Amino acid sequence: MKAKAIVVTSGKGGVGKTTTTANVGAALASLGEKVAVIDTDVGLRNLDVVMGLEGRVVYDLIDVFEGRCKLKQALIRDKRTPNLHLLAASQTRDKSALSIERMKDTVKRLLEEENFDRIFIDSPAGIESGFQTAAGAADGALVVVNPEVSSVRDADRIIGLLEAQEITEVRLVINRLRPEMVKRGDMLEVDDVLEILGVKLIGIVPEDERILVSTNVGNPASLDESVRNGAGNAFRQIARRVNGEEIPFAAIEQNNGLFSGLKRLFGGS
Repeated sequence: MKAKAIVVTSGKGGVGKTTTTANVGAALASLGEKVAVIDTDVGLRNLDVVMGLEGRVVYDLIDVFEGRCKLKQALIRDKRTPNLHLLAASQTRDKSALSIERMKDTVKRLLEEENFDRIFIDSPAGIESGFQTAAGAADGALVVVNPEVSSVRDADRIIGLLEAQEITEVRLVINRLRPEMVKRGDMLEVDDVLEILGVKLIGIVPEDERILVSTNVGNPASLDESVRNGAGNAFRQIARRVNGEEIPFAAIEQNNGLFSGLKRLFGGS
């Protein structure tokens, strides 16, 4: 991707935005890029926990916005990957403290003064001020969607809002795919999701219980290169595609399932 500041968003909560941010950010940093991940879910931050850095948060994003610390002071260097840094959200403030202009300034300084190669901005769920702030500073987007109707519907709305903000480099991450459910016709097929949303695919992440374990211990699964399959490997492949590599997608067995008719809900034939 050409975009340097990438918002990770979905519309619907609970689809894996924060997990995607942590894992793709960590994998890209392990490839050699200098990466910052920013949590904009003020009041409900989780990115620090998923990355195992919650004990190191001293200053946060709102402290930077309001001048209580220097930007460099608020950046937390990852314990395992020196190229990876976290800018945490405030746990004690609400979304009224967010500012699109201050977010744009912070991202600009990270790129131009701190020499980061890539910024991932973890957006909160919904389309309110948190999303507006996160997207307002981005020039690209990863839209995370689960292969289920409500998630795809919300993602369709988010993609429209991103395009209205002239963010044209939008890529789709289909997360928590369960091939056995697709085969039975109980889950949307990849091709259906792509046809409904009309954006380019950058990754298919299978349902994997190791993600729950890695989240609980604060160690992104994508950093365990000894595991050659599953979600961790899928996140590493997404990072390589963000980095410009051509990585083929694994074949997913599909059928003409129960959900094929649901395309018409989104204006399809």
